[in-house]
Amino acid sequence: MSPMNLSKRHIISTRDLSREEIDFILSKAEKLEPIARGKKSNILEGRVLAVLFFEPSTRTRLSFDTAMKRLGGSVIDLGPLEASSIAKGETLADTIRVIGKYADAIVLRHPKEGSARMAAEYSGVPIINGGDGAGHHPTQTLLDLYTIKRESHLEALDIALVGDLKYGRTVHSLAYALSLYGANMCLVSPRELQMPDHIIRDLKKAGAKIRETTSLEEVIKDVDVLYMTRIQRERFPDPAEYLKVAGSFRITRDLLKNVRENLIIMHPLPRINEIDPSVDETKHARYFEQSFYGVPVRMALLTLVMGVSHEVANTSQLL
Repeated sequence: MSPMNLSKRHIISTRDLSREEIDFILSKAEKLEPIARGKKSNILEGRVLAVLFFEPSTRTRLSFDTAMKRLGGSVIDLGPLEASSIAKGETLADTIRVIGKYADAIVLRHPKEGSARMAAEYSGVPIINGGDGAGHHPTQTLLDLYTIKRESHLEALDIALVGDLKYGRTVHSLAYALSLYGANMCLVSPRELQMPDHIIRDLKKAGAKIRETTSLEEVIKDVDVLYMTRIQRERFPDPAEYLKVAGSFRITRDLLKNVRENLIIMHPLPRINEIDPSVDETKHARYFEQSFYGVPVRMALLTLVMGVSHEVANTSQLL
């Protein structure tokens, strides 16, 4: 696969990436996976990544930190908001302008949809969207695609997206990306949390086959990938609306009795109670592997946006 120039590119949404660019990123991640598993590298020695998180995070924050350090780079972290100038009223635009002078790229997570795209207008270095409200989470989508590629198959895929399809930025981004691969998608949710109409229209226009249902039992036997999500209390404007749908779906071992032999179960985590812990020990569980795959995928993105060439960032650079 020929190199693609993603140097200095902002990564705001997977919708900004072509299928060829996504395939290139996934291929690059596979080459870098040995480093994610512990082989030493100095590919990004001397480079600095700034991590700005205005919302809680475990996997996204720590996997970016791990990815950068495994590649020999350094990380600076905004830390608690109350200890920064944001507590004094500094605007996001000014924060981005300043931190862009300290780092070679910025990972931004913010509760307001559209914040990452706005930040990109003020940044002199690449902005990587680590999640903007109910908007986009492109690096999660890329690691989800990588997981499917490594643990199942991307072509002719039958997948069920389950849970909060209304507020879930993870499933919004993933559905758009899967439409590039011609996936057959079953959308499983309570009626109150169905996928927004405009997204379904976009998916169908892209040629995706869409089926909507409120019954998980109805589709679980017919899919290659079961992608579970939690019902996100923090996204609901009305707590009463959340209580109506909390706990709508739960995966148990009994539910897996007649599924396809090679079914894999994914979840962006954290889970609450939508996957019974007993499922962790089955051959279908892949959500912890999925979490690990965030490291090589984010390694690939960091090397690309920081302008490290494909020829340099390969396994010959392992120490």
